[in-house]
Amino acid sequence: METEEQDSPPPWEILNLISQFLDPKTLAMASCVSKSWSILMSSNNLWKPICQTQFSSSLSNLHNLTSVPYKRLYAISRAAVLRRQPPCKPRLSLKDLIFTVNVRKKNNKGKVFAAVSKPIGGGDGVFKFSVDVVNGEKSTFTEAEEAVEVVWNVVLEGWNGIFTMMDCEGKMGFSAGCEGWFSAELPLPACFSGIVGSGIVGDLKIGFGSGGRVEKVCVGILNVVNWRYVSVDDGLRYLDHFLLPI
Repeated sequence: METEEQDSPPPWEILNLISQFLDPKTLAMASCVSKSWSILMSSNNLWKPICQTQFSSSLSNLHNLTSVPYKRLYAISRAAVLRRQPPCKPRLSLKDLIFTVNVRKKNNKGKVFAAVSKPIGGGDGVFKFSVDVVNGEKSTFTEAEEAVEVVWNVVLEGWNGIFTMMDCEGKMGFSAGCEGWFSAELPLPACFSGIVGSGIVGDLKIGFGSGGRVEKVCVGILNVVNWRYVSVDDGLRYLDHFLLPI
């Protein structure tokens, strides 16, 4: 009885032609068929345009420096992309927080005003809020400017945690229409303490109305790279590190 003729492998030229139209996943699977297929499917000529299309020409420079095959560079870059997960949802919410602001004269510690409230505002999606003034008093200062101490704390509701966003000194005018502006670099979470500079600052502005009374207190977190307020979620994620247990 005549035995059935076994299928012969496709000609090398056809494989070479087809391989140029295969996606990365199919190429990787095909390279596992045999040693000869692995050599063909791992060719730099196949993987270089894939790397340049899906990533950037910087991989070509890396290849020139290290002679690492493009297939390997693709695998490393792809793995890095998969590990780059989107930020997790913050555990805190705005309803969990209370902002307190205290301003005192530096020389005799006389109280200028205090403000405390839940964050007010934030409807535009950025971490910038107003704080209600609870006992602002008419200014009796005669000088155009006074040296003051400013403290801004974020309190976890129920006094289960407190984090000092700002504790600084500066000068402030108390006449109608004046604004006091203060900023202080915020600390990094402990897990990033080896990095120099956090790149974000606490921002506090105080506005005076008629009679020298405080009319407006605004606080926020600014990114010093573009001097824009960070998003509400980014601000809450930052406070997670200081107000909640790991």
